[in-house]
Amino acid sequence: MKIALINENSQAAKNGIIEAALKKVVEPMGHEVVNYGMYAADDKAQLTYVQCGILAAILLNSGAADYVITGCGTGEGAMLALNSFPGVICGHVEDPVDAYTFAHVNDGNAVAMPFAKGFGWGGELNLEYCFEKLFGFGHGQGYPKERVEPEQRNKKILDGVRAVAFKPLVEILQGIDQDLVKGAVAGEKFSELFFASCKDDALAAYIKTLL
Repeated sequence: MKIALINENSQAAKNGIIEAALKKVVEPMGHEVVNYGMYAADDKAQLTYVQCGILAAILLNSGAADYVITGCGTGEGAMLALNSFPGVICGHVEDPVDAYTFAHVNDGNAVAMPFAKGFGWGGELNLEYCFEKLFGFGHGQGYPKERVEPEQRNKKILDGVRAVAFKPLVEILQGIDQDLVKGAVAGEKFSELFFASCKDDALAAYIKTLL
């Protein structure tokens, strides 16, 4: 699995801490971490949490990433932004129980975490424990045992509702302020990382018009 890390501007200074915790946990599992930044608070390309949603949608819908780890101060804004787009099911994860239950009950492909709220002494340990529960025990198996079948059925129902609730991603992106979208793909390593992994020619062609 290719896991993309995205940080918005208010918590960009923690990018290295988050990346280190993520790699420590998931690389021994055979997953790859791809860091799309922001890498530092003073990066030239500044991402808002709304732009994290745009970037996450581009990565997931194009196949350039299989999963996205992102967040903001509380994680709430990033979660709302990501869930505004098709092909993205983002959970709000504060602790390892959130991570485990989101993986098994909701079976999404992105999480938004609070990188300011409650992030003090031991913050990096909480990240590691969350990533262990998120990626170390499979996905979509249901929880608890007696609720496996209805939870899996509910997930399929949700997928069906979302399939008719959204327009195609390129059409959505074209309808958004183009400067906002350009800013979402302005990271210093975006082109290098994205085009090498993108599996959607139409989406890649649209992104090239922005760059």
